[in-house]
Amino acid sequence: MSRVPNIFHFVFGLRPQTEPFHLMHYLCLASCIGVNNPKTVMFHFRYEPWGGFWDRIRPQLILVPVNPDSFIASFRYPDASLDRLRYAHMADLTRLQIMVEHGGIYADMDTLFVSPLPDSFFEESFILGRETVHWTEAASQAGGSLCNAWMMGELGAPFAREWLARTYESFDGSWNAHSTVLPFRLAIEHPDWIHIEPSRSFFHFDYNVSGIRNIFKRRVRDWSGIFSMHLWSHCWWDASTRNAAFFHGRRLTPAYVRHADTTYAAAARRFLPADVAGQDQATWERERVLAAVENGKWLMHRAKAKMAGTIFGRRESA
Repeated sequence: MSRVPNIFHFVFGLRPQTEPFHLMHYLCLASCIGVNNPKTVMFHFRYEPWGGFWDRIRPQLILVPVNPDSFIASFRYPDASLDRLRYAHMADLTRLQIMVEHGGIYADMDTLFVSPLPDSFFEESFILGRETVHWTEAASQAGGSLCNAWMMGELGAPFAREWLARTYESFDGSWNAHSTVLPFRLAIEHPDWIHIEPSRSFFHFDYNVSGIRNIFKRRVRDWSGIFSMHLWSHCWWDASTRNAAFFHGRRLTPAYVRHADTTYAAAARRFLPADVAGQDQATWERERVLAAVENGKWLMHRAKAKMAGTIFGRRESA
């Protein structure tokens, strides 16, 4: 029997679900099942999703209701604006609790699975992957960062138990001090408790503009050594951010997955059901035209903002 059970865990719906379950989330779960052939897929949620894609995938999941962690639920953030991160911090604690209690493999819902995990992974006590370090103060002090968007371990793994205990002790309300910097520190303290994979395995595409474009706007053909792609959806999901990658959640459609010549579309399309509506060529051509128009508006807005900033700066210096 393997040390790590072939059970996959996902955490979702810690906030009320106001929109139908998205295609990206469906493809995350469908690719997990198609690539890894898991014994069980456990879907941990507070508010159950809804919609057509949810109805398709729900029968293949074990649904596990979760309660909000009392520590995070009652935490008083030093900066009131950080309260918007409470749901994400709830997910950080929930995934660690799951790994301690069940073992298996955890992944964020903005993941696309590409190739099966090697048998050797199932004999490790705990595994994390490196991520490209963007040198925040916390990461600089620690000397590096390990990402909690994918993790694998045996039931009750010492690394997971210590990480969970230390999170309660050191949580300060910031984005990554407990979630990526703390595990890096623990890995230095207890190297025998953890196996660390290079960033290519799970986080090859970075969350900067170039990385997001390499996922959704360009075609990278060499997937060797890549087991899954993390999509960093918080960086591009909302169209109102006018992000420099020129992509957002409403553009990830069945037609995009079926026809786009991009890394994500090429990897995901085998998991797109043939009977899903709106994946015909004509729909794709219309979506491309609309995207081009929207891009033009974004560029004009950016140019006007830049010009206004330049003029304002000259006035300030006068």
